[in-house]
Amino acid sequence: EIDNTYPAGHLDRLKIITALEVFKGAQMQEPPLFSAKKLGGVRAYDHARRGDDIVLEPKPVVFRELELLNWDSPDARIRISCSKGTYIRAFARDLGRALDSGGHLTGLTRTRIGDLRLEQAKDLEEFNKIIDGM
Repeated sequence: EIDNTYPAGHLDRLKIITALEVFKGAQMQEPPLFSAKKLGGVRAYDHARRGDDIVLEPKPVVFRELELLNWDSPDARIRISCSKGTYIRAFARDLGRALDSGGHLTGLTRTRIGDLRLEQAKDLEEFNKIIDGM
C-alpha cells in the first residue's frame, strides 16, 4: 500500500548522480524497521507490525560502486556493489532523503553474492534435473 507520496519534479539525472557519489565508501546505515534484525530477541518486523516505537542501531556498510543505469522520472535504475549486510531498501530510503524526496524499491535483482554470479545460477527445472540425477 502507498503510505506517502513525495515531490520528484525537482529531480534530474545530474542530481541523482551527485547524490550517489556521496554514498560511495564507508557509511553507517540504519536498518529498516521492517527487517529481520533482532532487538531484544524479537525480529524488528514483529516490533514494527505491533507499532512498537523502536530504534535500530546503525551499522557499518560499504558502497563500492553506485551507477545510475537509467532515469525515467520518477524512476531510477541503479547498479550497486556493496558489502555484506547492506540493506538495499534502506539505501533507497536514504537516497530519497538525500534528494529531498522519498525512495522505495520497485524491483531488486541480486547479480552476485561473494564469488557466485547470476550467470552461474540454475533455473528450477535445471536444478531438479541435477537433484534427480544424484
